[in-house]
Amino acid sequence: MSLTRRNFLIRGSLSLVAGTLSSALAEPKTRNKVPVDFQDWESVRRQFDLAPDHIHLALFFLASHPRPVRQAIEQYRAKLDANPLLTVENAMFVQSDENIPLQVCRAIANYIGGDAQDIALTQNTTTGLALLYHGLPLREGDEILTTTQDHYVHHESIRLATERCGATWRKISLFDSYESISPDEMSDRIRKAIGPKTRAVGVTWVHSSSGLRLPIPRIAAALADVNRGRDEKNRVLLIVDGVHGIGVEDPKITALGCDAFAAGTHKWLFGPRGTGFVWAKPELWKRMRPVIPSFSSPDLFAAWEQEREPGSSARAAWFSPGGFQAFEHFWALPQAIRFHQDIGPARITARTHELNAQMKEGLAHMPNIQLYTPRDEKLSAGIVCFDVKGMKPEAVVERLLAQRIVASTTPYRVSYARLACNVVNTPQEIETALRAIRQLG
Repeated sequence: MSLTRRNFLIRGSLSLVAGTLSSALAEPKTRNKVPVDFQDWESVRRQFDLAPDHIHLALFFLASHPRPVRQAIEQYRAKLDANPLLTVENAMFVQSDENIPLQVCRAIANYIGGDAQDIALTQNTTTGLALLYHGLPLREGDEILTTTQDHYVHHESIRLATERCGATWRKISLFDSYESISPDEMSDRIRKAIGPKTRAVGVTWVHSSSGLRLPIPRIAAALADVNRGRDEKNRVLLIVDGVHGIGVEDPKITALGCDAFAAGTHKWLFGPRGTGFVWAKPELWKRMRPVIPSFSSPDLFAAWEQEREPGSSARAAWFSPGGFQAFEHFWALPQAIRFHQDIGPARITARTHELNAQMKEGLAHMPNIQLYTPRDEKLSAGIVCFDVKGMKPEAVVERLLAQRIVASTTPYRVSYARLACNVVNTPQEIETALRAIRQLG
């Protein structure tokens, strides 16, 4: 009999009560006093406990939980408070369909169009990127290629991983000017920058620095051309930070063509805070090396107790960080995914683009504004970045906040003012924000 953490820790002493909490641990049912009309944006908006006296244009930073997610978190928290050991044991370490982490992986897989066995659960994008880059079988002299436009945590994950094994990394710019961004040029620049020692390319789907959305399928096709002349161990991998695309764009990320994808779910997906995932192709998981001990695979416990190496190749479950965590948040993640699916991912995409197009068009016609986000919706998503001429971005944000409009600045060497519209916003709010910006300067 394979050793599970249940019988390792307590040698079956809970077996007599294994079914005691099964009904209690079933997926929480939300109880709304007023049924949600998912076809009505105002009804969707009422699911959030956002301060009604503010216009919220920075929710991409950290989402407000919609009502179904709040209720699920509270119900799981009550069960944990009532009986912590039995609740965790019966949720985490049963090797059956009642295993809640498996249910979470299945919910994510259903949303992204993948297989639950190819998903590792993480706390955020930062953890996911670190697990990926530190898990790569890099050798001395190997190289990782990335871009100057990527975020600190992407660059830092690469730097820390490469310096530990003698590999190197290099950054290129995807474009020379925001006025001349071209999908073909961006993919060509990446392809031409790949050298014989390049083993991975790291990019971001939607840039939080500018709102630019990369043509990931086109970049994946360029790498496929490069890989046709390489053997498997020298294949160039495409790793994507997808946090500002998931929950906005078509969720079927397995069709993008990348090899690995990391994202937090507590931004555009409205997921519980402190939750995220990594998806990777199974052949990549097999090549990688886990970084943090996992609680998600009984095989690892069995190998440890028997003082042997695990007998099989690595797989996604081995990369889900173990240890005690905010279980009630992870377990409530399927409710956020169901919330999106009930609204309709295609409707969310259309609504988000519609509102952000309204914002971009309004800004583009103001003489005191420099707009950086492409107006082409194929090259943008839910973030809009701009400058007010003669004002620092921080001053713009402060002036807007004085009018109860919540904006942000981009945390990069060159900073811009930043707005982000999602399905909790209204066209009227966008017009209010535009009027306020028009009066600046």
